[in-house]
Amino acid sequence: MVLDEHFITRCREAFNTFDEDGSGTIDANEMKSLLEAIGEAPSEEELFKFMADVDEDGTGEIEFAEFLRAFEKHNGGERELEDELDTIDAFVALGGNTDKTGFIDTARLISVVKEEFGMTIRIERTIAELDKDKDGKVNYQEFA
Repeated sequence: MVLDEHFITRCREAFNTFDEDGSGTIDANEMKSLLEAIGEAPSEEELFKFMADVDEDGTGEIEFAEFLRAFEKHNGGERELEDELDTIDAFVALGGNTDKTGFIDTARLISVVKEEFGMTIRIERTIAELDKDKDGKVNYQEFA
């Protein structure tokens, strides 16, 4: 399987987001955060096995090339992961957190839709429909 340039760029952005210490590698704790952000809840054993499977050079950390090869090996979920990363990026850009906590800034969403994209949809109505618990805020589950 050949990963397209856009997908590689998205992976690089995700990798850099979760490389919290800027080391150029992802350790087990950072990998756990990344997996949790895409909806996985690995046990310590599963995380250890995942790290061992992906960490080809045995350093205990995953370099970007190893990170990409993991996607090549598990190509079935490529589109779903890319969509999830896009959704997380949009959520963060609108005020949420990378770990899917927090809320979007609805005023920012309205501004983006109307001013930046020039759309004429009734975004306020869409926001009201998204806000399932009617608390006046849109969390990740409602946004996604």
